[in-house]
Amino acid sequence: MTTLRTFIALPLPDEAKVVLRSVAQALSVRMPNKAVRFVRPEQIHLTLRFLGDTNVDQLPAIMDVVDRIADGRAPILLQLDEVGCFPNVQRPRVIWVGLTGEINQLQALKSDLDRRLLDLGWPLEDKPFRAHLTLGRVKDERGVRGVDWSVEVPRIAVSVETIQLIESQLRPDGPLYTVRHAGHLDR
Repeated sequence: MTTLRTFIALPLPDEAKVVLRSVAQALSVRMPNKAVRFVRPEQIHLTLRFLGDTNVDQLPAIMDVVDRIADGRAPILLQLDEVGCFPNVQRPRVIWVGLTGEINQLQALKSDLDRRLLDLGWPLEDKPFRAHLTLGRVKDERGVRGVDWSVEVPRIAVSVETIQLIESQLRPDGPLYTVRHAGHLDR
């Protein structure tokens, strides 16, 4: 039985990636060397659901779910917001940029996805969905204590028009992402 490590995500327009690169650069100069592993800007996306090890026999059904969710749904207009940390700035593990805008439409899309994946055997997630774009992961928590997380994030529009099923291959120099399928929001 062959498996692939997969997740479902929303890709970002290039303009958003340029802004996120500048935000990450502004933060990186405040960090000790190697305290944070920043995500390469071309790999930043809005994760809807991490599926993990996925049997390749399940891929057609997941692709069908992606198509059904996208079909008849209008693109979602979001906007970059402020920098934040999970679980919080006192104990940062993940550094992210939040999103505002048509969050209710995004939440409806996420709920629809979760319901359909439940039918395929994926249990509901135990944490509430919070729309964010991961900029980096903290490797040295002590090294980032007292860092000023305030960075001006230009409030540019982010139009979400595609849902992607992505394969993730973990490598020493960072993950390699391969889009396995895309559904287009087109109403």
